[in-house]
Amino acid sequence: MTQREVEVLGLIAQGRSNAEIAGQLHISEATVKTHINNLFAKTRVRDRAQAVTYAFRQGLAPP
Repeated sequence: MTQREVEVLGLIAQGRSNAEIAGQLHISEATVKTHINNLFAKTRVRDRAQAVTYAFRQGLAPP
């Protein structure tokens, strides 16, 4: 995973929406969606809930 994908995953784990993530990182929502799709593929998860579980288990986000 790229550093930006890890950053997006951490924000997802904080409960942020795509719009909130885009605003905080100063990128478009389309770019956020691209990062999310890429990290879903790389981690083999299907949704945000699974992504958050993955982040916690891998130590990429605090519980």
